Amino acid sequence: MAQQQMTSSQKALMLELKSLQEEPVEGFRITLVDESDLYNWEVAIFGPPNTLYEGGYFKAHIKFPIDYPYSPPTFRFLTKMWHPNIYEMTHRVVNCPPKGGILLRMSDLINSHD
Repeated sequence: MAQQQMTSSQKALMLELKSLQEEPVEGFRITLVDESDLYNWEVAIFGPPNTLYEGGYFKAHIKFPIDYPYSPPTFRFLTKMWHPNIYEMTHRVVNCPPKGGILLRMSDLINSHD
C-alpha cells in the first residue's frame, strides 16, 4: 500500500506540534482533537498569575486551514470568557495571528490588561 505524501501545511503543523510538545509554552497544553487530524487542536489555558484570569482554566479549539501558514487559523474558546478581543457570541478571537507562534500571541492576549 502506498503511503500518502504530506502536504506543506501538514509538515508545518507537525513541526509546530512537535516543538510545543518538546518545549511547552507555560500555561498552555496542546492535544489533537483527533489523532488522525493535524488541523484541529484542543488547547487548555491556565490563567496566568497577576491577571484577571488567574486560577482560571479555559479550553479552546484551533482549526487550521489547508493552506496554513499562508492563511490564519481560527481560535475559538469553548469556555465562556470575556476579553475585548473575543467575540461575545462565537467566542472567536478577533484578528487571530496569521503565522506560527499562535500560543505566544494567545499568551499575550490573556496577559493583557486593556
